[in-house]
Amino acid sequence: MAILIKPIITEKATHDSEMNNKYTFLVDPRANKIEIKKAVEAAYGVAVETVRTQNYGPERKTRFTKTGIQRGKSVATKKAIVQVAEGDSIDLYSNL
Repeated sequence: MAILIKPIITEKATHDSEMNNKYTFLVDPRANKIEIKKAVEAAYGVAVETVRTQNYGPERKTRFTKTGIQRGKSVATKKAIVQVAEGDSIDLYSNL
């Protein structure tokens, strides 16, 4: 099971990483905070202080077609905000 799926690079996440030393990742929905902490420390070689997680449910959509009503939903996701120790940093742009 791959814990870290990808880093989230948005304007808000970039500001948070520059000012507060917090980095945001899209993670596996079954992963817990301890597994996320170990995965970030192993992948980037930094000391993690805190991990905060947010669960996002699936988006439900309905389409009205000639054959009837089509219902569907997207995949549920989980986001982790990781605060690293003072003096450590993660370079997310090194392997683009």
